[in-house]
Amino acid sequence: MTHGKLSMQNWRNHEHVALYVNDLEKTKKIFMEYLGAKSNDGYHNQKTGFCSYFLTFDDGARIEIMHIPKLADLPKKLARTGYSHIAFSVGSIEKVDALTAELKADGYEVISGPRTTGDGYYESCIVAVEDNQIEITV
Repeated sequence: MTHGKLSMQNWRNHEHVALYVNDLEKTKKIFMEYLGAKSNDGYHNQKTGFCSYFLTFDDGARIEIMHIPKLADLPKKLARTGYSHIAFSVGSIEKVDALTAELKADGYEVISGPRTTGDGYYESCIVAVEDNQIEITV
């Protein structure tokens, strides 16, 4: 420890990312259908109305999607502070191209790519979950 702050060496790998959404079932379907997530049975707190699912991917990464009644749903500009996107590696350029084409054909907005970025990533970005971006990369 230095100056009362935790050293990065003491941090562990991330446990999960959480995302509040208006439509849990639609969001769960996107992650399961297009990205191969598996869902738990879900959780519902009858007292507060809070509901959630943990979605697990083949590599062990997890996303918790959550809903509570009366969520504030503010406009989401693409360029803003905060988390920008969630990125998923699909393993090859061909798979990036195919999944991007499939999502586009199913009505999702492709906002960039597929392309090689200036920093060497081959990727596309899709607006897929309630105006939140998903990046698909090799």
